[in-house]
Amino acid sequence: MKTAKLILDDKEYEIPVVAGTENEPALDIRKLRDTTGLITYDPGYANTGSCKSGITFIDGDRGILRYRGYPIEELAGNVRFSAAAYLLIYGRMPSEAEFMEWRKQLTLNSFIHASQVNFFDNYSVHAHPMNILSAMVSSISSFYPHIGGENDNMDQHIHRLIGQVKTIAAFSYRKSVGLPYVYPRTDHSYSANFLRMMFATPAEEYVVPKVMENALDMLLILHMDHEQNCSTSTVRMVASSMSNIYASVSAGINALWGRLHGGANEAVLTMLQRIADDGSDYKKYVEMAKRKDDPFKLMGFGHRVYKNFDPRSKILKKAVDDVLTEMGIQDPLLDIAKNLEEVALKDDFFIERKLYPNVDFYSGILYRALGIPTEMFTVLFAIGRMPGWIAHWLEMSKDPDLRIQRPRQVYTGETLRHYEKTIYP
Repeated sequence: MKTAKLILDDKEYEIPVVAGTENEPALDIRKLRDTTGLITYDPGYANTGSCKSGITFIDGDRGILRYRGYPIEELAGNVRFSAAAYLLIYGRMPSEAEFMEWRKQLTLNSFIHASQVNFFDNYSVHAHPMNILSAMVSSISSFYPHIGGENDNMDQHIHRLIGQVKTIAAFSYRKSVGLPYVYPRTDHSYSANFLRMMFATPAEEYVVPKVMENALDMLLILHMDHEQNCSTSTVRMVASSMSNIYASVSAGINALWGRLHGGANEAVLTMLQRIADDGSDYKKYVEMAKRKDDPFKLMGFGHRVYKNFDPRSKILKKAVDDVLTEMGIQDPLLDIAKNLEEVALKDDFFIERKLYPNVDFYSGILYRALGIPTEMFTVLFAIGRMPGWIAHWLEMSKDPDLRIQRPRQVYTGETLRHYEKTIYP
């Protein structure tokens, strides 16, 4: 086994070096505090590996993203979302028979408990759909109080979560605009069911346009997992306390809601609309973004992990062009986005800082083309991310090294002082 040496106060310590299947080396510091009295200080955990995982591989320097070994370029746009979800959760692609049964179970388990449907009547009309989604998912476990028991069927919980998350999302939208609920059908794919539940009316048959179904499949797959991001780490953090899968995933939804995480694509669209309202002078905003004293930032550029192109943004850029052309949509915001990208990729300011377009830069435009309201963008992100959260919850629950997660800290408060008795008036 390889080891690294740490020299402290003329004393030498050996630290084991471990590596994954893609030869990414890591220092195993599990005994660091016991042997040296030290902990590591790493705000944001940018250099800290919290677990071993076999779900998603990312190489940010080379712009690589793989699910269970499959390149994202081979999955997005080529397989159905439900098939990719099966892959992520069970580690392999399903057979045709397995896929048809899987898809059927996702639909049959997508009906919300009748008592839970009544919850929608009690949410404020101003409630954000992510707020509703988190609360509804958390409450599912209250209808299945024996979850985690000896004879519990985990597959059924998986079916319920993936199936019901789209139903909750569609119902929250329908409630907000005063439309009756539309229920799923077993003869529709996952994405087709969601679009039908969002936009169909009881008065006539609604045929889901194939171009919209395929585009949504691709979007959901692109958002399905991204290693130990904020929301996934939150799911694993909560799961480490042995919380049930619904409570853990609900916590992940709340983490995703943040504007620095899942809310970023909504922020991109808001930015593009601001530029459009200001005469589409995109060069002005590029210069604003470069000034240190200007609070304006170009949203959708740069990524915590990718120091090259985000591979998902490449797929999305082409898809946006293809889908809008096929649907006959002329979106002025797309022109602004392309112009911003072109300028940024040639400007030394962005090149030196490796600020390339990320997945959020084009996803909002595509959601907008599908008719998805802006406030629902992050909800769609959550629907896509659900299989990833489930896969990580399952992986962690079977991990022989599972311990409740409990980070350390570097204390910066007052040193010892004593209370002096005082008589207060």
